Amino acid sequence: MKTVATGALVFMAVLFVIAYSLQDTYPWLGYVRAMAEAGMVGALADWFAVTALFRRPLGLPIPHTAIIPNRKDAIGSSLSEFVATNFLSETVVRDKLAQFSVAARAGEFLIAPGSAERVTAELATAVRGISNVLSDDQVAEVLEGLVRRKVDEVQIGPYLGRIAAEVFERGDHRPLVDFVIDHGYDWVRNNYTVVARVVSQRAPSWSPRFLDGVIADRIYHEVESFMLAVKTDPNHQLRGALDRFLAEFAQDLQHDEKTIAQAETIKERIIENAEVRSLAASAWTSVKASLLQAAEDPESPLRTSVTEGLRNFGQQLVDGGEMATKVDGWIADAAGYVSRHHARNITGIIDETIARWDGEATSRKIELQVGRDLQFIRINGTVVGALAGLVIYTLAQLFL
Repeated sequence: MKTVATGALVFMAVLFVIAYSLQDTYPWLGYVRAMAEAGMVGALADWFAVTALFRRPLGLPIPHTAIIPNRKDAIGSSLSEFVATNFLSETVVRDKLAQFSVAARAGEFLIAPGSAERVTAELATAVRGISNVLSDDQVAEVLEGLVRRKVDEVQIGPYLGRIAAEVFERGDHRPLVDFVIDHGYDWVRNNYTVVARVVSQRAPSWSPRFLDGVIADRIYHEVESFMLAVKTDPNHQLRGALDRFLAEFAQDLQHDEKTIAQAETIKERIIENAEVRSLAASAWTSVKASLLQAAEDPESPLRTSVTEGLRNFGQQLVDGGEMATKVDGWIADAAGYVSRHHARNITGIIDETIARWDGEATSRKIELQVGRDLQFIRINGTVVGALAGLVIYTLAQLFL
């Protein structure tokens, strides 16, 4: 295009020389001379204008030339600001998102054959990558810290008291009481010798042995009868006393400061126990192993469940109900926030990239992109100048 534009200038120059040389013999060539002369002026002016954008014309230090090499940083900043204002403004971004439903498009992708499986596979890959990056000790430390902070924030006494009160009120503790009483009765029934030995050990030295045996037998049968009565009678007074004690204990855990303080002390002792503190590490190890095993197996229940969940979620988005509306709203709000607070930071890459370019290289890059169109300016300048010169000369001949 440079050759064509320069060729137009040369053509006008040759035409001017011919017309100027022969216009005395052929007066009508004056019109041609005027047209060619004006065409040369237009071609030279536009050549200067186009060249001045990218370099100094003829290498002369003319002011306000080589604009792009000299002002590339300012141009980059202006371009960056232009893009941020006109393309990444919150209004423009929200209007663009409102023209189509991102949720519906995402839903169509998820319900397409193989898409949910592909997303699940990518999630599995991400899980494996995260597990490789994270240190087990660090994760365990974080989990321990989270649990410790959460437990420290809560008074365990009132919390346990409320749960216990509900359990005792519903009678859910009675199967456990039955279990303890049954085993207590079985132990008494099967351990006569233990009861007899205790009686013998506690009896005075002067007490006759046969009397110790009678007393032990009597005590054993009384204890056995008592335990049997407690076991077989749901309304036994010991059961009632135990229910009242447990109900009062639940209330004390909620309202008695001394009981609450004792519960906190016990809580601290449990937390400080080395076995309990190592629970976080063992829990993470178990969870990690299970996750990795499930992630590796395409037929695992976890991956199957995730795939089915993604399909169901995609169908909800396609159906366009409340879920789709919420997702579109979340996306619009997120995009609006980014545009409102970070648009200039995003387009800042334009400033930084152009700032790193060499001035001459920048000029060359831009010229290669838009130079072809700029050469049309030179051609048009030649044509318009020639026509303007012809019109002016014609009017001068007619009216002067």
